[in-house]
Amino acid sequence: MIKAGISFKVVGVLLVAGCLLVPQRVHAEGPALSATLGFEFASGDYGTGVTTRSISIPVTLSLAATDRLGFSLEIPYVYQSNSAVNTGVLLGSGGQMAGMQKEVAAMNGQHGGNGSMSSAQPDSYGRSASGPGDMTAKAGYVLVPEGEFMPRIRPYLFVKFPTGDESKALGTGAFDEGGAVELFKQMDRWYSFVETGYTFQGHSSVLALKDYLSFSAGTGYAVTDSLMPMVVVKTSTAPIEGASALVETRLKLKYLVTGRTSIEGYVAKGWTRSSADYGSGIAVSYDF
Repeated sequence: MIKAGISFKVVGVLLVAGCLLVPQRVHAEGPALSATLGFEFASGDYGTGVTTRSISIPVTLSLAATDRLGFSLEIPYVYQSNSAVNTGVLLGSGGQMAGMQKEVAAMNGQHGGNGSMSSAQPDSYGRSASGPGDMTAKAGYVLVPEGEFMPRIRPYLFVKFPTGDESKALGTGAFDEGGAVELFKQMDRWYSFVETGYTFQGHSSVLALKDYLSFSAGTGYAVTDSLMPMVVVKTSTAPIEGASALVETRLKLKYLVTGRTSIEGYVAKGWTRSSADYGSGIAVSYDF
């Protein structure tokens, strides 16, 4: 398992490096850079019998190097009320609420800050903690552009870096890597996406981490050119031993304030033992 994880990590790094080296047709106006500041809140007992409230403030930098090639880096700051839940174990493939990337369609589903149970016992959950969380780097490429009937197909690779303090349950203390494939299609004012991915988790001294499969799908309707609501369902297999699968429903709303600035918010409801009971979030994005 360790050798497989190391091999996948090496392959992932080589593929990302290859994308950088392959000549691409650059936008006439040059690479597009965007920045997003988010705020997420989640609350639940995750099967521990103790309610954990967590806040994540992710800063995401996204670069659309070409029409098809894009990169992003997410740097979160995390607070949680106790150590019963580890915020480094996320619902989905290597990301939190990261804001809209230039190369990704409007209201594309991202992965939110749901945790899973840590190995701490009820009498040792400890006090609240805050600090940097685990960073995530992502590289994606549009293999098939959207056509009249064909959805846009965009695979991506990601690496999660163990920058969060695992002793405070702010991270897993392990590298994760994986990949996913996104499909997006817009017909008139209706737009939908489907994404499925797989995450290879590293070894943690405090969590019995498991590799997991994730899936999300959503559909929405552009009420106006500026206002776009969406319903999203997100799920994944159990990310640690003893946890249940994660299932969550989100109601999302995106509003284009100007041609460069957008605001996105959501409310969420979890449906399984290891999911947050409820959550919410807001993010502001600016395209440079």
